[in-house]
Amino acid sequence: MKKKLFIAVCGLLVVVAAQAQPLLKTHVETGDVEGVLDGTDLAVYKAIPFAAPPVGELRWKAPQPAKPWEGVLKAEECAKWPPQPERDDVTYDMMSEDCLYLSVVTPAKSVTDALPVMVYIHGGSWKTEHYGAELWQSLARRGVVTVSIEYRAGALGFLAHPELSKESADGTSGNYGLLDQIFALQWIQRNIKNFGGDPSKVTIFGESAGAMNCNILCASPMAKGLFRACISQSGAFMSSMSMVTQQQAEMLGSMFVQQLQKSSIAELRAMDAKSLTGTGVNFMACTPIIDGKVLTDEVYNLYELGQYADVPVMLMYNSDEGAVVEIETAEQYKAQMNGLPQNYVDSVLAIYPADTDEQAYYSVRDVVRDLNFGWPAYAWATLQKKTGKSAVYSAYLAQKSDRTVYAKGNRRGAAHADDIMYLNGSFLKDAERYPQEAAVSEIMQQYWVNFAKTLNPNGPGLPEWPVYEEGKKTVMQFNNGATLIETPNMVGIGLIDRFMQYVRKVKAEASGQ
Repeated sequence: MKKKLFIAVCGLLVVVAAQAQPLLKTHVETGDVEGVLDGTDLAVYKAIPFAAPPVGELRWKAPQPAKPWEGVLKAEECAKWPPQPERDDVTYDMMSEDCLYLSVVTPAKSVTDALPVMVYIHGGSWKTEHYGAELWQSLARRGVVTVSIEYRAGALGFLAHPELSKESADGTSGNYGLLDQIFALQWIQRNIKNFGGDPSKVTIFGESAGAMNCNILCASPMAKGLFRACISQSGAFMSSMSMVTQQQAEMLGSMFVQQLQKSSIAELRAMDAKSLTGTGVNFMACTPIIDGKVLTDEVYNLYELGQYADVPVMLMYNSDEGAVVEIETAEQYKAQMNGLPQNYVDSVLAIYPADTDEQAYYSVRDVVRDLNFGWPAYAWATLQKKTGKSAVYSAYLAQKSDRTVYAKGNRRGAAHADDIMYLNGSFLKDAERYPQEAAVSEIMQQYWVNFAKTLNPNGPGLPEWPVYEEGKKTVMQFNNGATLIETPNMVGIGLIDRFMQYVRKVKAEASGQ
């Protein structure tokens, strides 16, 4: 009797243990896949192909379905980096044109758990970086499934050319990197339930160019219905000065072909990826394109017209975004204003002065912050408040730390990309050394995950975060905790807003509108 009881107890323990383990094996539309255990609570699938390798004749084609495989795909290592320029820690042997993979990190113990899903889109100016840099285990441990997706970069991701447009069924070319992202989101809709995720509860989030991609996806008719919320960290694609039409992109693409001393796309398809994207290759048109398909107009215009995905958004940028830029003299700073109308030059110098070299050193950083990050976030927030119905939350990361991702010189807060450290657990792992940063990290991660779960960042024990209202203390500032402030840096942002109105007016007059 005792022996039978012992066996029964052991059997029960085995069942309990099995139930407690996350989903280490599952099935996707192309076959069985197996991940690896992270700690005792997460299953990590580091490389699952969501599309066919974009090589050979598929170079500069819209992404195609991945082929099925036999047996079990062991997703134990991240895929290689997309071809891009080398740097000290990334060499050509680490890259491959076969790059369309994604990762999945899940705490789910059953395919029926239906957890919210957070899909990360990395930055890198559409030229560099890698999905495998962050798999977001820190967020997954709070009860969400995290996915990081890859996309083609550089000329492989954004080359437009008349020959390529002629090949295409819709007569466009160039936005291959964006089409990859949309294809990955479609794959997630079809497959994420097999990782315990809920395809109806997808939040996209991105940093820098990844955040700009998120803005574009919100504005793209092709991405409609693929996500229900969006988080932007240091990026929005709102500036008219960033926009390139299909015709302009094809012209620049033709110039790139001539620059490579080639005469056809067939010749470019015969070249190796390094020669097209590597160190020293000058591909000027590395940007998303208004092609009438992925993007039907300038994003700003689409938001003015209310033609975008009206989903809840969280928009944040950092207090010292420009700390990745350095100049030595006031004269260098002033020289960068060549070409601006004189009245704008005078206004810029009144707000961002350069009476001394030291003053110019910090002014150029503030210009970079407000022009590239502050104003785009402000434009997104105010336009969506005007033409949309969904909640808009605004944030400002101002926490200063001795630790940074790649800022230069003395910093006056959080530099570009430093937000990643607050969300990936870097400071929480070293809380004794960085107590203030760790406290901010804990608050931010709770807000981010709450938003993915409920479309509202608020939750027990957190400072109340209201929806954004211009001119009111509704911006959540992360600095030694979390407190509400009005929109920061509004004097400079107001000047930039007036300048952007001037740019749009000039463009409209030039096009006869």
